[in-house]
Amino acid sequence: MDALWVASVTDSINTIYLLFSAYLVFVMQLGFAMLCAGSVRAKNAMNIMLTNVVDAAVGSLSYYLFGFAFAFGDGSNSNPFIGTRFFALKDIPSSSYDYNFFLYQWAFAIAVAGITSGSIAERTQFGAYLIFSFFLTGFVYPIVAHWVWSSSGWLSPSSSSLLFSSGAIDFAGSGVVHLVGAIAGLWGAAIEGPRVGRFDAFGKPVPIKGHNATLVVLGTFLLWFGWFGFNPGSFTTILVAYPDTTDQGHWTSVGRTAVTTTLAGSTAGIVTLFGRRLLIGHWDALDVCNGVLGGFVAITSGCAVVEPWAAIVCGFVAAWVLIGLNIVALKLQYDDPLEAAQLHGGCGAWGLVFTGLFAKEEFIVQAYDSGVRGIVRPYGLFLGGGWSLLGAQVVELVVVVGWVSVTMGPLFYALEKLKLLRISVDEEVAGLDISSHGGYAYNSHPDYSPREETGPRFYSDYVRLQDNS
Repeated sequence: MDALWVASVTDSINTIYLLFSAYLVFVMQLGFAMLCAGSVRAKNAMNIMLTNVVDAAVGSLSYYLFGFAFAFGDGSNSNPFIGTRFFALKDIPSSSYDYNFFLYQWAFAIAVAGITSGSIAERTQFGAYLIFSFFLTGFVYPIVAHWVWSSSGWLSPSSSSLLFSSGAIDFAGSGVVHLVGAIAGLWGAAIEGPRVGRFDAFGKPVPIKGHNATLVVLGTFLLWFGWFGFNPGSFTTILVAYPDTTDQGHWTSVGRTAVTTTLAGSTAGIVTLFGRRLLIGHWDALDVCNGVLGGFVAITSGCAVVEPWAAIVCGFVAAWVLIGLNIVALKLQYDDPLEAAQLHGGCGAWGLVFTGLFAKEEFIVQAYDSGVRGIVRPYGLFLGGGWSLLGAQVVELVVVVGWVSVTMGPLFYALEKLKLLRISVDEEVAGLDISSHGGYAYNSHPDYSPREETGPRFYSDYVRLQDNS
């Protein structure tokens, strides 16, 4: 009876831990919404906030119906590419998964669509959001999650047949989540083209500032807060003691993971602050916010398997990756209002490579084998662990880019050809709030008249202008 009671209490605490982590990750949706709203012009604020709500709602249904099964559906017909069981949560709870695990993974799935939404903000038809969000969270993302996070996935470090005797270590999803969302957004933004007025007739960039720095900073702190569920929560359990120790277990690794997450984000923010100061001549709060987030994205892959000092290296490089890619984007006339492709894609890719260079064997065994003594795994190249892990990380990077490109690229192209993707120039100039949603987000304020807004204030004004045109 004592053993049963201990097991029951352990399961209960682990369940509470995972559910709380799921709630933290879901808070990141609020962070995305605030960050996006502050980063766009006021005439599109209502639209971008609505798309964040829709991403969560549509993603919930698609992930429930198909996504979870494709990602984690094991059983007699399981294969390395795609899951085949648990559609609409049939047979859940099972011996492998419970409802709390589904909820945690759902929070990850809807975050992917939020990343993509930022890349195509201010010029996309609302119906297109519904289509790509359903497809991305219900099919494209879950396949990658199955490859890396399912025990039967061909890239999984928990597979019985390890790639390069290692498997790819993407603990909380620099590649699975952030790179997937970024590449999808990259294709969407590239096919749509830049916003009206983003580049002049000579191809030189014209700054289009977001309308509210307060919302950007608020969103950044909410995302920071949620990342403590995103990274440490990916252990999924906390009451797991490591053998041959009296005071170490998953609770130790959870704490270290929170520390590495904080150090990487903080370092990237500081480096971005000074780096952009050298480039543009002033201190920019919004650049620092993106730098912090870039550090978080990069450390997400290796957060549980690297030393705190290595997290500082991760954040330092991530900042320069972000700064460099933003310069390249302007040269190529690529327009991403949230810098989502550069931030989540570039820093996510660096995070995968970083893990292959700095992962520590002891921490890998703790994260994937509960600290069992005697297990040997490939580890970071710079720590003497050879090329196996780095090779697996590079393979993940390449196949994620390829998979998302061959699925989301054609989808966005088809939507564009069917005239379902981009809004008209008139609608874009007037603003999506007034042309698609009946009024501005701030029209309750009678004195609201930002200098950059020259379009109609009310939906009736917009309709009248359309009738007269």
